[in-house]
Amino acid sequence: MVDTPPGGSPSPSPSVAAAPGAGSGVPGMPRRRLSWRRALVLTGVIVLIAACAIFMLFTLGTSLGPEALLVGAAAAVLPVPVLVACFLWLDRYEPEPLKYLIFCFAWGAFVSTAASLTVNETAAGWFEDQGLPVALTAVLVAPFIEELTKALGPILLLIFRRREWSGITDGLVYCGLSAIGFAMVENILYLGGYGYASGVEEYGPATGAQQVFAIFIVRILLFGFAHPLFTSMTGVGLGIAARSADRRVRFFAPVAGLLLAMMLHGTWNLLPTLTQATGEVLISLFGFVGVMVPIFFGMVGLAVWLRAWEGRLTERILPDYVRAGWLSPPEVAALSSLGRRHAARVWARRVGGDAGLRAMRAYQFAATRLALLRDGATRGLDRRPVDRERTAREEQELLDSITAYRSFFVGRDPQSPVGVWDGRRYHLRFPDGSQRPVEAPEEPVVPIPVVLVPPPPPPSFPGYGPPGWYGPRPAAPWPPGQP
Repeated sequence: MVDTPPGGSPSPSPSVAAAPGAGSGVPGMPRRRLSWRRALVLTGVIVLIAACAIFMLFTLGTSLGPEALLVGAAAAVLPVPVLVACFLWLDRYEPEPLKYLIFCFAWGAFVSTAASLTVNETAAGWFEDQGLPVALTAVLVAPFIEELTKALGPILLLIFRRREWSGITDGLVYCGLSAIGFAMVENILYLGGYGYASGVEEYGPATGAQQVFAIFIVRILLFGFAHPLFTSMTGVGLGIAARSADRRVRFFAPVAGLLLAMMLHGTWNLLPTLTQATGEVLISLFGFVGVMVPIFFGMVGLAVWLRAWEGRLTERILPDYVRAGWLSPPEVAALSSLGRRHAARVWARRVGGDAGLRAMRAYQFAATRLALLRDGATRGLDRRPVDRERTAREEQELLDSITAYRSFFVGRDPQSPVGVWDGRRYHLRFPDGSQRPVEAPEEPVVPIPVVLVPPPPPPSFPGYGPPGWYGPRPAAPWPPGQP
């Protein structure tokens, strides 16, 4: 961690008056003013979600009845916290704003289900009128409309809030929550209608409860990953598009992901249809075990690997700010893994109390956003001059925030020595009173409390240049691949 100069005030800078409150979230990118157009769009989205929620409540209540609706809802909600926690676990480095997570979940739960139910029922009626099997709806229509509508919510976020996307991980989280919301409402129909209501109608409440239990095991415990798995394909495509400056990639990556999601969903629905038509149970068994399970574990492996991407990104990008004197090598090293971030929070709480802990969390979030901002600029995501100017402004605000948050926990540890980092080497003061420069080790020691030489302000520039715009690019303080 970086220490304050001797005699320097440990109080926060004027740009941040106090550490984040105990109940406040971590800071995001500087907010834009709510224009009348944005307010109109926001109002329209809220009204749409509310209208679809009322429509689904009325439709399910009418078809199932109050008792079956309550039973189905109670059973369908049970796995939701576990599934949501799994996706939030992926997003530990740079948590997304809660309002966007709620939006995606509500979109999938109400807007997507309302549109899909309407289209599927219409298609089923048309197939029946044409003398075709109604089961074709599940294979030809449902995958198309369900995956398309589930993806529309995250697509809207990508269009209007692209800066909130850090990559594929965010795509998985946003699309995964939309799919969880959709699956929850769909499970109400299966558990409450095909399970409880049909069982009560035939043999009584006991049979209804047994059927709910059986469907719960099959649809939720065994195959509860299905909808999130399908829609995660779209999330991968959207995440790739969010971090690409190539317009072809930005168009074809989401399209390819959406088509893959539809094909996977259609294959999933085709397996039980073929089994029912032929009586061969092995078709479903081989399809689930030989195709779906490997894809599922492959996606889990990809998600776990991507989870650490933002940590590795800070290790690759932030050395530019080390050379400029805004950060020290140990700070970057302490951001490179969740374990080191946790250790830094423990240390900040020991030396700065609860305010130090909250400031450390906000500091880590701001540093991650700084790396994402810099990475996006070097990728050429800011095409317009106004975007480049905004990026430069946000970069300065993040750097000011990092400096302010740092003041809550540095300079407070009496067990730490004093040193100075000038952007290239350390100047350490030894117990005998001598002071001499020391080159940065290849693998930074965590933490080395040092004083930062006041860095120069980021330059004024019409365009956001490539890495090294702080001046000549010296050798990295340590190999980027080192942990």
